[in-house]
Amino acid sequence: MPMQSLKSRFFYYVIKRKLAQMRALNLSLTDSRALQEMNAPTMFKIPKGILIDNIKIKGLQGLWLRPQSQKHQGLLIYLHGGAYIQGSINTSRALAANLALAANTATFSIDYRLAPEHPYPAALEDAFEAYCELLEQNPGVPIALTGDSAGGGLCLALALKIRDSGMIPPAALALLSPWTDLTLSNITHKTLAKVDPFFQTTEPLSKAALAYANGQDKKLPYISPQFANFEKFPPTLIHVGALEALLDDSLILAQRMSEAGVEVEVKVYKGMWHVWQVFAGLFKEANESVAELGSFVRNKLQVSATESIE
Repeated sequence: MPMQSLKSRFFYYVIKRKLAQMRALNLSLTDSRALQEMNAPTMFKIPKGILIDNIKIKGLQGLWLRPQSQKHQGLLIYLHGGAYIQGSINTSRALAANLALAANTATFSIDYRLAPEHPYPAALEDAFEAYCELLEQNPGVPIALTGDSAGGGLCLALALKIRDSGMIPPAALALLSPWTDLTLSNITHKTLAKVDPFFQTTEPLSKAALAYANGQDKKLPYISPQFANFEKFPPTLIHVGALEALLDDSLILAQRMSEAGVEVEVKVYKGMWHVWQVFAGLFKEANESVAELGSFVRNKLQVSATESIE
């Protein structure tokens, strides 16, 4: 296995210190959301070669990110992270744009509703509405799904709902450190807490899970996809860091998908933390992960487009 880059080590310690300082401020959810909205555009830059359009789809605010060089059919839906309680198309646009560029695929980022104002199933309903609308607007065009953290979990829930509704399934799923177990029963939530810059305790995720589930059983597959039946599920690629409390959320998910006969691969990046891909363009491991996820999406969309023609 190649050595971890010195630059990524530097970023790890900087992020760990900055997040500890943020936790010490004990901001309200409202203030935390506002700070994230303010800081994200200056911290994370949009890569060159992307055309951006703000639109509404089924009443949802959305963002089209279109690579200027795109030459093949296919669409990608991106669902942002934020533990279902924060994040937006604005805070995540740089990561979504890098994934769109790597996949060379027009990508639609959705501003789904957030808890606690809009608990489950609001986010899933919004994602499903957007998928249905894109299918209707683009007949015969394959669609893939990608998302990070809670957005990765939402991709899984969306794919389950699509399958259960008997609709045309996504061509593939590309997941970045997905949050798949809102019961927080996986052991790495405790064993890796000390090295995880984001989740030093289970308290933040526990509060977010309570807000999102809003009294529903957190083991419901649409809430915690780890507990789902993965029969007839799309090909899936998962990237996760070795230094994150959600490591088991990916490993156990991949194991259960494999047992159900799903084409699935999970890649664990040494020395990486939760959704390190936001730093694409700044160090090797972020660039490599985004490139691999994009290549996977692009190839699966091409296969799906070819099969639909035949």
